[in-house]
Amino acid sequence: MEFLQSLIFIILPSFFSTLHLLKLIFRPKENCCYMLNYECYKATDDRKSDTESMVRVVLRNKNYGWEQYRFLFRTMINSGIGGDSYVPKIVMDRKEENPTLSDSLEEIDDLFFQTLDNLFSKSKVSPQEIDILVVNVSLLSPVPSLTARIINRYKMRPDLKVYNLSGMGCSASLIAIDIVKDMFKVYKRKFAIVVSTESLGANWYCGNDNSMMLSNCLFRSGGCSMLFTNNPDFKNRAILKLSHMVRTHLGSNDEAYECCIQVEDDKGYLGFRLTKKLPKAAAKALTMNFEVLLPKILPIWEFVRYFLVYMWRGEKKGTMGLNLKSGVEHFCIHPGGRAVIDGVGKSLALTDHDVEPARMTLHRFGNTSAGGLWYVLGYMEAKQRLKKGDRILMISLGAGFKCNNCVWEVLRDLKDPNVWEDCIEKYPVKIIENPYNEKYGWINEEYVSFIRVEDCVFAS
Repeated sequence: MEFLQSLIFIILPSFFSTLHLLKLIFRPKENCCYMLNYECYKATDDRKSDTESMVRVVLRNKNYGWEQYRFLFRTMINSGIGGDSYVPKIVMDRKEENPTLSDSLEEIDDLFFQTLDNLFSKSKVSPQEIDILVVNVSLLSPVPSLTARIINRYKMRPDLKVYNLSGMGCSASLIAIDIVKDMFKVYKRKFAIVVSTESLGANWYCGNDNSMMLSNCLFRSGGCSMLFTNNPDFKNRAILKLSHMVRTHLGSNDEAYECCIQVEDDKGYLGFRLTKKLPKAAAKALTMNFEVLLPKILPIWEFVRYFLVYMWRGEKKGTMGLNLKSGVEHFCIHPGGRAVIDGVGKSLALTDHDVEPARMTLHRFGNTSAGGLWYVLGYMEAKQRLKKGDRILMISLGAGFKCNNCVWEVLRDLKDPNVWEDCIEKYPVKIIENPYNEKYGWINEEYVSFIRVEDCVFAS
């Protein structure tokens, strides 16, 4: 009898421990971050940046002389942006020098509510079911907050967890998703919304500092709203699953901190300064980020191969870099500009096919700041490149200076044409022709240097 009792005391704890362990192993993982849907913004055709519209915007600035005209048109010609991207309504309405708060809020509301209405409709999830809301707009922070405007519009629940991000720059979208990921570790079976965009119209630079005029040439209206969940019951409806996220911040480095910064010029005009130190800061941030991320996503044999090749060839004779395609199939690069895309593509030894989505996004929509990555993803989906099991590496760079990268797993074949529906058939364009070169390329000729701008009459 004593032996039987002893046996029971030994077996029962072992049985329940084993049962608990099996439950932990086989229970659905509720700390996963699934993306159910995303919806990119598309403005009306009357806001397209066709040649004549953009020239009128440039010519009405009385602070410009020949040197500024030459710089702007040269930048436009080499930007990689076509004539179908969207200019802020404030600029098209000729209000860029004296925008009001109402103008800024109207611009933001248009994007917020168009993308959210479509997102709720497509996902069959009501606003009252949302548990977490994260909004990132770097250059606009009113009171009440932008998140409060969304809550008021959709009459969302009072227990909603709310985060309003500002000043995060072009990489803010992944920062917002990282917050959602961390929240999902605490709150189970929840829905989260991320809204990512920028307030451009009220921050249009009206001075004549070349380093600050660049932003007017590159940035265009755009943004995205996204729906996430950690509820395993919705896994079959999800399109992507977040696998890894790594964030790198070089704010402690003075050059990196100042290479992409909002300042006033010597005449008091507020704008965004992009310096020549930016490529160096971006390269350093990307390298440091990859030192953490790549061991998580590349197979061990790829590091062994790299080490053997390095030892064989030696540092002086050059080395073969890590093959990122051993760990991911697609590359979603922030469409910050032609130099950014080409620089990242070259450093990672990517093919034209790999960087095509970013280049074509830049051409069609321009640099839409934090929302840009999702237009790139939309291009891949519209081209039906994304198949179940594929992995996508998202690379984002932004002010601070920051590099935030993540990897997504595709959960089913994706083929929604989304915002690319009316134009995807004509992409990729083989030669990216710039609409400004043919009509206004003459302005860079030396023979016009002696002409006074005030004596000229341009077509309007």
